[in-house]
This record gives sequence, C-alpha cells and structure tokens, in this order.
Amino acid sequence: MKLGLVSAILDGWNFEEMIDTVSEMGLTCVEAACWPQGKAERRYAGVSHIDVEGMTDEKAAYILDYCKKKNVEISALAFYPNTMDGNLEKRQENIAHLKKVIEASARLGVNLVTTFIGRDSGKSVEENIEFFREIWPPIIAYAEEKKVRIAIENCPMLFGKDQWPGGQNLMTTPVIWRKLFEIIDSEYFGLNYDPSHFIWQQMDYIKPIYEFRDKIFHVHYKDIKLYRDRLEECGVMAYPLEYMSPKLPGLGDVDWGYYVSALTDIGYEGYTCIEVEDKAFEGSRERVLDSIRLSKRYLEQFVI
Repeated sequence: MKLGLVSAILDGWNFEEMIDTVSEMGLTCVEAACWPQGKAERRYAGVSHIDVEGMTDEKAAYILDYCKKKNVEISALAFYPNTMDGNLEKRQENIAHLKKVIEASARLGVNLVTTFIGRDSGKSVEENIEFFREIWPPIIAYAEEKKVRIAIENCPMLFGKDQWPGGQNLMTTPVIWRKLFEIIDSEYFGLNYDPSHFIWQQMDYIKPIYEFRDKIFHVHYKDIKLYRDRLEECGVMAYPLEYMSPKLPGLGDVDWGYYVSALTDIGYEGYTCIEVEDKAFEGSRERVLDSIRLSKRYLEQFVI
C-alpha cells in the first residue's frame, strides 16, 4: 500500500507548493483536489490544485514531470460535488465539471477519479435510486470510454441543517451499494472506502471490506470521535455534528490496526490517503502541517 494525502487540507498552497509539501513529508502519493476555480461551497470544497479547465498535453506533461522529480504519484483526481442536486442548474454544472475531471485524469494517465454520487436531500432513498438510474449510467459510460475508474466515497454528506434531511450523497451503506452496483455493473464503478463514516452511523466498517473487495479502488484514512454523552442527550435523529467530530487518525474511534489488517487480508495494494478534517488543527499553516506529520507518524505503524 502507498501512503499519501488528500490535498484539500492544503488550501492556499499552489500545485507546486502542495507537491513539495507532500514530498517533504515523505508521502508517496496525493489525491489532488480539482474543484472549479473560486467556487467553494463548503469546508474543504473549492480547493483546486490541478486546474482541469483546458488541460493540454503540455500542461499534463509539466504536472507529471514535476511529480516525478518530487517522487510523488497522483493517486486520483478529486472532485466531490452533488451531481444529483435538486437544483437543475447546479446539477448540470457539477456533471459538466466532473466530466472535465475525468478527461484530465485520462490525459494525465491517472485513470481514477474520486467523487460522490450525490443526492436530492429532500427525496427518499427509493426516489434517489431511480434518479441515479437516470443520471449516472451516462457518466460511467463516459468514464469507460476514457478508461477512467470512478471511486465513490461513502460519506453521507449529512452534518448539519444545510444538508438536512437526507444528506447529499446516496452511496453510504452496503445495502445501497448492492443496489447501485446492480444497476451499473461496471469494472469502472467502485468505492473510495472511508471507515470513519461507518463510526457515527454505528455500523461495522470491517465486514464490507471483504464483500466489496473487488470494488475498493482507493482508501481514505480519516477518524471520527463519537461523543456518547452528547448522543445520549440528542439521539441519532439530531444533526450528526451534535454528537460526533472528525479527528486525525488515532484520535477517534477507528481501530486502525484492525482496519489495515482487513485491507491486507483482501490483498489491497493500492493508494491510501490521509484526509485531515480535524478543526483542532486548522488555526494556522503550521498547525495544518502538524496534523499531516502526526497522521503520518501514527499510520506508519501499519503502512510504510
């Protein structure tokens, strides 16, 4: 397995500075954020370390050459929008940019894009599955044409009132994964597996690794701390951030030895990237860098 970083935490660093930082930290890969320029919609969104607009062979050659000199691989191009937004204009904009990210991933020879399925948060799961049946087959067909795999992160995108009631990502649980993989049976359609999202949903984050072993294209290392005292006060129907918080790996409730052990059981040898969303480490650039150092130091017990 290769240990890297999700670049979104390095907001304010340009491409070269971002790659330099990843290299200096001794990490070997990076999941590079590719949002549209200047269109932040939420925390960690809107970061763009690779501008996919007008990607040319010359630009791609420069990016790949710079990464090679710094001994850093691009694990995936990352863009996490809501492609099933109830607002038609937003939905179309997000799908259009996702296709540009797919094109850029092919041109760079990365051939992997990490993203969300999206969801109309005001509609039921059943209605969203039918929505998925309409929207996503053409996207995956386009990715297949470009020979680019699509890895969907299992984050519900339900944190507070802005995403209430249903969240903004349908592909959150094994029972839904099975249905969507049945609708789109493609070797180009899989998972970006993050154990932290199972924690606050109070689900087993190990068992699905074995069932979906052939669908795990990319892996995240992010932790979640569940505050039992708060949960007892507000219950599971409350906004999730009322009873949980994203943390650095090792500072939450994921058993990382158990998790990596399961990945080795299935023979996973792909990219694994640290995702930092811990508010305790966002006060300054140095604190952000500290968060990466601490995460790497901890995870090197299990991944070299």
